[in-house]
Amino acid sequence: MKQYKEQARVTLVGAGPGSSDLVTVRGLRALKRADVVLYDALTDADLLTEAPRHIPKIYVGKRCGKHSFGQDKINALIVENAFRYGHVVRLKGGDPFVFGRGMEEVEYAESFGIPVEVVPGVSSAISVPASQGISITKRGMSNSFWVLTATTKEGGLSRDFQWAAQSSATLVILMGVRKLVDIAKEIGRYREGYTPLAIVQNGTLPNENCITGTLNDAVHMSSELDLSCPGIIIVGDVVADHPSFFEDAIQRVVGMEL
Repeated sequence: MKQYKEQARVTLVGAGPGSSDLVTVRGLRALKRADVVLYDALTDADLLTEAPRHIPKIYVGKRCGKHSFGQDKINALIVENAFRYGHVVRLKGGDPFVFGRGMEEVEYAESFGIPVEVVPGVSSAISVPASQGISITKRGMSNSFWVLTATTKEGGLSRDFQWAAQSSATLVILMGVRKLVDIAKEIGRYREGYTPLAIVQNGTLPNENCITGTLNDAVHMSSELDLSCPGIIIVGDVVADHPSFFEDAIQRVVGMEL
């Protein structure tokens, strides 16, 4: 196999929150010039059709409950394919630097002398709530927001949850669907049980689904979720602006009375 060491390069592309048409123009241009694509589990498959038809497209995703590639293996594949084919486009869901371990991939490739360009992506932390009509900041209601991950290296919730929950900010939590009840319990130590809560799964895709309620409803809401599917949790008064928030609340009360 001919080697392309002199041409080896990597473009780390944020694929956006889900829908293939939310990738940036710069990211799309990089994809069209790829010699090989390494893509993760959060990428809309339609986006791969934008890459040259004849080039290799290699799945290296990580998804709970399914076969996953460890980060060390992904790093090695990036370098191996850069030397083998030339221009590697690494597609990562959302923005690669928002809990995407993108910097680890940059540093590893650069340690082999491979130049890396980063193309920022539309972060799901902001765009997915927006797709449901939830503005994570709103004058007079929420002046700031926290973006947290529920999946830490140690396996538990980050200590940042206690600081975030004590603030008046909107909380946006990624990779936390399976821990919804624990998350609501932790936040409930500092906020009222009637604090609005929303969970959005398959954000920006045709099968997008949103469930609204309050911290007190977390157990019931968890039973309605597809735990095999990632999602975004939003906590704060801004969730009350969601069109179905009060309708869902009324139906839940009626159901309890019945």
